[in-house]
Amino acid sequence: MGKGKCAMLKITVVEGLRLRRMIVEGRLTAPWAAELASAYDTARADLQNHKLIVDLRNVTAVSPEVEDVLLRLTRENVKLVCGVYTKEILRQLVRKKRGSPRESAEE
Repeated sequence: MGKGKCAMLKITVVEGLRLRRMIVEGRLTAPWAAELASAYDTARADLQNHKLIVDLRNVTAVSPEVEDVLLRLTRENVKLVCGVYTKEILRQLVRKKRGSPRESAEE
């Protein structure tokens, strides 16, 4: 059976001496929102003296269903490493959430 096109996501956690890096690669779409949140909660647990960094440089797509998870990361002051694409997505999300509900509805 050949490989079909599917929305794949890969999350890897790498331990360093002082850093724990959660590397996210692929498409952040609806089916993966819960997986991203779960992986983040696991990576955040028991940090001890480590600092958590979430690396989003290899994210190729972000769906609206994942927005709340990404906003949670920004609210919790997690260090995010972004490429041009994810940096712009996060900037737009934060700006959209800062606006009033009326302003968002009019956009």
